[in-house]
Amino acid sequence: MGAETRRKSRGRTGGSTLSGRGLRKSYGDFEAVKGVDFEVYAGECFGFLGPNGAGKTSTMKMIYAAAVPTGGELSVVGLDVIRHDREVKRRIGVVPQENNLDEGLKVRENLLVYGRYFDLPRKLVLQRADELLDFVQLTEKAEAKVESLSGGMKRRLLIARALVNDPDLVVLDEPTTGLDPQARHLVWDKLRELAREGKTLILTTHYMEEAARLCDRLVIMEGGDIIARGSPGELVREHVSPQVLEFRSDPASLTALRPILEEAADSVEEGGSVEALLAFTRDADAIMERVRESGIKVENIVHRGSGLEDVFMRLTGRRLAD
Repeated sequence: MGAETRRKSRGRTGGSTLSGRGLRKSYGDFEAVKGVDFEVYAGECFGFLGPNGAGKTSTMKMIYAAAVPTGGELSVVGLDVIRHDREVKRRIGVVPQENNLDEGLKVRENLLVYGRYFDLPRKLVLQRADELLDFVQLTEKAEAKVESLSGGMKRRLLIARALVNDPDLVVLDEPTTGLDPQARHLVWDKLRELAREGKTLILTTHYMEEAARLCDRLVIMEGGDIIARGSPGELVREHVSPQVLEFRSDPASLTALRPILEEAADSVEEGGSVEALLAFTRDADAIMERVRESGIKVENIVHRGSGLEDVFMRLTGRRLAD
């Protein structure tokens, strides 16, 4: 079963877990979120992407009741977040971007202390702590101090902590920032397991591969507005051609090459942080033939499929981490 097929089999199978209607957030005269609409269904992973200052952080804070909306409507797990903020906080789990674990406590103790915030019986918290440590593969570290854990282990412990209260909705803010590839993939595996178990996940990330692998649907925000929405595959098909040729060379050669590419390709863009031209096309072979016939020197050519990074650059003109 392919990734797109799996996405179609998940999401929209249950009711709405999260919905915003005309949602706004202002800080003084600055409007960070400008009346956005979105709906997230039970059991799906939904992503909010955007460059710094796009409004996604303010949106996320309103979702987990850390910021009060200025206007519009916001329903989280069926509750109005303004009138029922305490109950909303009891029924969601949050994995923050920053590490706010208690470094002086042992691994299991972090889960036990957190469980007390929800007035859970000690016997139940002990049971859940052991189950969650097994889930995130930290059982052998249960009696270790948090300060001794690697970065990847701490991220997994944050995920376990967010699940102590068995939440209906889990909010993950940059869940794999700063992790090495192996640790990142392990976290992805755990998040996929949560999705298969029916948890609803809300995700922000600076990694396009992460969004493409995990999100059933997502929105791209810019300047406080939602400028695109859909599944990763839908967004790629809607906004960019399926193939990309990256031409890298000296500035003079690229300047000479550009009109040839613009005539043959669907669209041509600059490569951003490197001296390169990106040609989007449905027929890479035809473009390569035109380049060979031109005789222009090209130092390096990369042929690849288009992806979310290309969509993001097309819509915002910036890389996600800018």
